[in-house]
Amino acid sequence: MNIDHIVITAPDLDTGAEAVHEALGVAPVQGGKHSLMGTHNRLLSLGPDMYLEVIAVDPDAPDPGRPRWFAMDRFSGPPRLTNWAAQADDMTRALAEAPMGMGELTSLTRGDLSWQMAIPPSGELPFDGVLPMLLSWQGRTAADLLSPSGCRLQRLILTHPRAGDIRTAWPRLAATDRLQIEVGPQPGLAAEIATPEGLKTLSGVIGN
Repeated sequence: MNIDHIVITAPDLDTGAEAVHEALGVAPVQGGKHSLMGTHNRLLSLGPDMYLEVIAVDPDAPDPGRPRWFAMDRFSGPPRLTNWAAQADDMTRALAEAPMGMGELTSLTRGDLSWQMAIPPSGELPFDGVLPMLLSWQGRTAADLLSPSGCRLQRLILTHPRAGDIRTAWPRLAATDRLQIEVGPQPGLAAEIATPEGLKTLSGVIGN
């Protein structure tokens, strides 16, 4: 299991892209739309097999008739790091090893991309949302389609008051490359990213 991408949720795509550009010195590029969820995104390469996703509700899309992923229906405030996704070679095994509530396997497509993703019916992930969405690409990945940006994810730090319980409940997660799980007063995420302008950090307190 490896980090696939990190997620910046924003009130709208332009605001989110501007925030990332200001923080990292590089602008995300156009992504696409997710008709199942009524969202759209922009993307930024973080290396050959990782990327950053800026995501927002698509104002032109109809109501999806279900809770949106990444707990987006209750998102408010400025753009910030809210979620991440991990790529698993064997989704059945990954879900069996993960804590309960990671979601139901759902097949998705966007343009030439196809993937399976575990999506909680409520849109909410366990442990206050700090755990990753699990996915498995079918063929090419989103990272494969992105041009190098000069940015690389160095470390993703997951903080939670019950960090020890997370490690116990999901040992394979704790062994994920570039992931660090720490005790903190509030659930949160921080991504340390090497950029052309030096090391930068994107962060967010989950649910705030």
